[in-house]
Amino acid sequence: MTSLLHPLTSFSLSPSPPPPLSSSSSSTITITCALPSNLRSSDRRRLRTTSKPYTWTSGLPKRSFVLRSTLDEVSVLDPPPPPEDSTADLLSSLKLKLLSAVSGLNRGLAAIEDDLQKADAAAKELEAAGGTVDLSIDLDKLQGRWKLIYSSAFSSRTLGGSRPGPPTGRLLPITLGQVFQRIDIVSKDFDNIVDLQLGAPWPLPPIELTATLAHKFELIGTSSIKITFEKTTVKTTGNLSQLPPLEVPRIPDALRPPSNTGSGEFEVTYLDADTRITRGDRAELRVFVIA
Repeated sequence: MTSLLHPLTSFSLSPSPPPPLSSSSSSTITITCALPSNLRSSDRRRLRTTSKPYTWTSGLPKRSFVLRSTLDEVSVLDPPPPPEDSTADLLSSLKLKLLSAVSGLNRGLAAIEDDLQKADAAAKELEAAGGTVDLSIDLDKLQGRWKLIYSSAFSSRTLGGSRPGPPTGRLLPITLGQVFQRIDIVSKDFDNIVDLQLGAPWPLPPIELTATLAHKFELIGTSSIKITFEKTTVKTTGNLSQLPPLEVPRIPDALRPPSNTGSGEFEVTYLDADTRITRGDRAELRVFVIA
């Protein structure tokens, strides 16, 4: 009988004559270890065989034998290092893919149906790779000023996106400029900041202004945010920047249309130090980068 314990040893088993069968009877198996004749003397000195009994009980006579063969010095190789974590590289690649999908779309104002589908597919890949967002742990990542680079709702070419709003465009009275979100996790302030140009009769230049829609926000669950509108402040820029800011009166709740409740909800579906993806309550996809 050849052992699998060590390639340098072989073993033979010689059972002793069986005793009469009884509940108290037992038998012993003698194990002889034979070393190869060509084994070096140094290896013979290092190789030793130890044994200790192991007993099990069954309906048959008790038998016990264990052979353990060890070396005084055992060379153990360190396990290979784990493969390099490629999650960061994957996320970087998918973020680049998303940015490429929305580039040239003028934040979504120039998007057609095919553009909307490509942007949505690229966003879903990044969301899946990033995993579930838990704002109860990562709320501090919301802090800061974020620049909107894409909104699927802007494909309707209105200032309010999928919501009612004045039309925008190069040849129309209102032209939409940059859009930002300013979030303060301590004060719970959530401001949408929009740069606009208002058309003026020729030869007057367009009027440049910044509208700040102030909100308060609260966390709902682990990844959803509810914002509640408070006020709108308009400040002229450019040649008229010396004018004081103007606070636009809020429409009374009784006169506000049902579609404009002054609040909204959205889910943060991806978030890291410089990129954020949200899905709105009207299926609006928005992509932000830290400003």
